Amino acid sequence: MNTHNTPWAPAWALWLWFALTLVSVLYVAWDLITRTPEMKVMKWGWVLVTLYTGPVGLLIYWFSCREPSPGTHEAFVAPLWKQAVGSTIHCAAGDATGIIVAAAITGYFGLSMGVDIWIEYAAGFAFGLFIFQALFMKDMMGLSYGEALRQSFLPEWMSMNAMMAGMLPTMVILMSRDMRAMEATSPWFWAAMSAATLVGVVVSYPVNYWLVKNQLKHGMGTERALGKGGTAKEEVSLPAHDGHFMASMSPALPPAAAHAGHTRAALPMDMAGGGRVSGLRKAVVTLLTLLMLAVGYWLAARYGDLSMRPGTPMEAMPGMDMPGHQM
Repeated sequence: MNTHNTPWAPAWALWLWFALTLVSVLYVAWDLITRTPEMKVMKWGWVLVTLYTGPVGLLIYWFSCREPSPGTHEAFVAPLWKQAVGSTIHCAAGDATGIIVAAAITGYFGLSMGVDIWIEYAAGFAFGLFIFQALFMKDMMGLSYGEALRQSFLPEWMSMNAMMAGMLPTMVILMSRDMRAMEATSPWFWAAMSAATLVGVVVSYPVNYWLVKNQLKHGMGTERALGKGGTAKEEVSLPAHDGHFMASMSPALPPAAAHAGHTRAALPMDMAGGGRVSGLRKAVVTLLTLLMLAVGYWLAARYGDLSMRPGTPMEAMPGMDMPGHQM
C-alpha cells in the first residue's frame, strides 16, 4: 500500500462542501416541518442523512420524498424505488450515525484501524437496531419493544452489512491517504465520513429494495395515511397487489392517494409480511450481504492500511519519508 501525505481534498473544497451541507440541512428541515407530511422518524432520518451527505442528500430528498404539491405525498412516494429510498435513508440514519459517533470516540484511544472498524460496525448495528428500528418503529408496527427487536433483527443486519460494505473501504482508504481524517477535530474526518456515507447509501440501496419489495422492511410513508403511531385497522385488508384502490375504502386517505399506482405508502408497515419469504431466500440474501462486507474489508486491506493508528506521525508511515513532501 502506497500511503502518501498529499491531501485528497483541498481545505477550501471541504469548507465549501460544509457550507452547502448547512444550506441543504436547513432547507430539508424547513420543508419537512412546514409542508411535507413525512413520518416523524423519517423526518429525523432525512435531516441526519442530509447532514452526512450534503447537497446529494438534498437532491435525493427532492426527487423521492418532497411533496410536489399539497395532498400528493401518498401518490408521490408510492413507487417501489422511492419506498426503497425511504428504507435506505432510515438505515443510513441509524447505522451511519452509530458508525460516525463510534469513530469520533475511538479516535481518542489510539486503536488501530483494524480494531476500530469492528467497534464502529457493532455501534452502527446497535444504534440502528435498538433505536432507529425497534424503538422508533414499534408503535407503527403495533408491537412491543421486544417483538419489534425480534422482527427487525435480520432485516437490520442485512442492511447494516451492506451499509458497512460501502463505508468501511471508503473510510479506511481516505484515512490511509491523510491520517488527519482519523481525528474528529479535523475537517478531513467529517469529509471522509460524508464520502463514506454516500458510498454506503449507494451500496445498501439494492439490499433495501429487496427488503421493501418482500415486506421485510418499511418504505417511505406519510403522516396523513399512517398517522403518528400506526394506521387504521380497516386499511390492513387493502390488496397490495392491485395497484389501484378506491379512496372510499380508506377514509383516512386523501383523494390523491386513490390513484397512487401502488398502495405501499398507504398500507401499514407490516414487517411480519416477511413470513411469505422462505427461510432459504433469507439465508441466501444474508450470505450475499456478508459477502459484500467481506469484499469491503478486502478493499480496505488491499488499498488502505488497517494497522494505522490516530496520532502516528505521517513520516513514520510507508512512503512518508520521501523528500519534498510536506504536511
